Amino acid sequence: MAKKHSLWYVILIAAAAGMAGLLYGFDTAVISGAIGYLQDLYNLSPAMEGWVISCVMIGGVIGVALSGYLSDRFGRKNILMLSAVFFIISALGSAFAIDITTLVLARILGGFGIGFASALSVTYISECAPPAIRGRLGSMYQLFTILGICATFYINYGVANSGTYDWGLEIGWRWMLGYGTIPGIIFLVLLFFIPESPRYLIQKGKDEEAYQILKRINGEEIAKKEEQEIKASIKVEQSSSAKELLKPGLRMAMGVGIFLALFNQVIGMNAVTYYGPDIFRSVGFENNTEFLATSIIGSVQVAFTIVAILLIDKLGRKKLMAIGSSLMAVFMLLIGSVFYFSPENSGVLLIMFIAGFTASFCISMGPIPWIMIPEIFPNHLRAKAVGIATIFLWGANWAIGQFTPVLINNMGSAFTFWMFAVINVICFIFVMTIVPETKNKSLEEIGEIWNSKAEKKKEKTYGKMA
Repeated sequence: MAKKHSLWYVILIAAAAGMAGLLYGFDTAVISGAIGYLQDLYNLSPAMEGWVISCVMIGGVIGVALSGYLSDRFGRKNILMLSAVFFIISALGSAFAIDITTLVLARILGGFGIGFASALSVTYISECAPPAIRGRLGSMYQLFTILGICATFYINYGVANSGTYDWGLEIGWRWMLGYGTIPGIIFLVLLFFIPESPRYLIQKGKDEEAYQILKRINGEEIAKKEEQEIKASIKVEQSSSAKELLKPGLRMAMGVGIFLALFNQVIGMNAVTYYGPDIFRSVGFENNTEFLATSIIGSVQVAFTIVAILLIDKLGRKKLMAIGSSLMAVFMLLIGSVFYFSPENSGVLLIMFIAGFTASFCISMGPIPWIMIPEIFPNHLRAKAVGIATIFLWGANWAIGQFTPVLINNMGSAFTFWMFAVINVICFIFVMTIVPETKNKSLEEIGEIWNSKAEKKKEKTYGKMA
């Protein structure tokens, strides 16, 4: 009887690569605790406040843009290790920054690392995971992102309570940012225990090494088949270019990938994550209770990300995104209403509505775009396509970080959150009308979806002409 795949080995690979999300989650959340102190210390304007938070995305966009080329030349694993090193240096540089300029430069360096990791982690997992559990394993990235966010919220709360406000103003925020060395070191150490991507090894002529990894991942029965399919796709890739993504079928896949990346960022979750303490402070939270309220939201994120992992390969990607985006629109409408009608006496209501929004995000547009973006493209174009989509994701992330304080300052909190409600309605319509279901489909079967859609569109066009 053929040996089945080693489930625990596959989980180890996915967990180690998914730890890249811990870096992203930490960086996303930690600045929300430090920014209040930095505002007072450096007298930041709303635009400058946005820049301190969003500058990391500039490095992220560059890191994503370079990740495909570098990983094809030096290997997925080596570039993931480089991303960990960059993040460690960034955390130390941020903690010892002597002024706002050196802090921004350190955060941009960290952005390089997070950009590399965000582009390569889920791609690496999708290249290693068996189709039946690919969704759950791909969710590892999002799970670790949320764990990083939640843990960092509690770290911020603990640091804020460790001394007086003056201590926090001089020393506390440095501890918050410096703790980033811990997830960076953990990620770096774990990467020593995972193999290189079988696809990269075959690309470099190391067929036997790749076969042994595939056999351990998928079992002997399908390892040879996987090896041959990878070889065939590499041959196609060598004669292909990114221009193929503009062809009918693949053009639609690229459009879906880009819009999934954008909606992952612009529906409002990052505004809550980056500016959570400021949002709660604006409705009367004080004496560090704003950090506690933000930590509660972080706990909700963890709980419902786990729910998503359990549901994603059962209910399917499309259904969960439709449910989540519709609920998020409702909760954003309610959050805006709190600020419009009675912000001074609605602290409990605000926590409830933000928690509801967060739960809806974590079962839908939080983890699913990270899973679907790599799996909707054919093998020979996946790295290029994921890189392009992730550039859009990081660009949208930068825009939210940069302009949220400006929008709140100029438009008011109510209209800012109502704007996010409208974006969620658009997201719902997009999911229902354009996004396909990819549950339990092999990467090859998903490719056929786009070919089929292109053929139908072609037939419809020629039918009208006739």
